[in-house]
Amino acid sequence: MSPCYCGSTLPFESCCQPLLLGETLAATPEQLMRSRYTAFATAQAGYLLATHDPDTRQGLTEQALKQSCEKSDFVGLQIMDAPPYQQDKGEVEFRAWYRQGNEILALWERSQFRRQDSRWYYCRGDIRPSIKLGRNDPCPCGSDKKAKKCCL
Repeated sequence: MSPCYCGSTLPFESCCQPLLLGETLAATPEQLMRSRYTAFATAQAGYLLATHDPDTRQGLTEQALKQSCEKSDFVGLQIMDAPPYQQDKGEVEFRAWYRQGNEILALWERSQFRRQDSRWYYCRGDIRPSIKLGRNDPCPCGSDKKAKKCCL
C-alpha cells in the first residue's frame, strides 16, 4: 500500500481514494482539502469540479482543471491551520508544494468551504505570498531529508 498523496499517515487506498472514487464523502473541510490536493496531484479534474461550490465556479471547466493539473508537479501538502468548523462553514490554511524547473515553491492559501446537503464544497481561497523552498529546508514530500538531497 502506498502512502496517500495528501501527507496523512494513512495509505492512499484508505485515505483519499474512496473520496476520489465517490465511495465516501469528506466529513470535514480538512478532509476535503486533502482529497482535493490529491486530486490535483493525480489529475482527477472531474473530482475537483464536483467538489467546487457550484455557486462560485464562475465558468470553471473540467478541461481547464485538467490542464492545471498537468502543468503542476506536486511534491507535498502542509496543513498550516484547520480550525474547528462551524455547522456549515469551514476554513483550511495550507501550503501545496510543487516543483517548477529546479525550484520547489508553495501555493499558500486560506480556503473557504461550505456544507450543503451533507456535502462539503470548496468555495474560494485567499492566496498568500509564494514561498520558495531553500536547499537545506526539510523536503515537503515527507521524506525527512533535506530538499537538496531529495526532491530538488
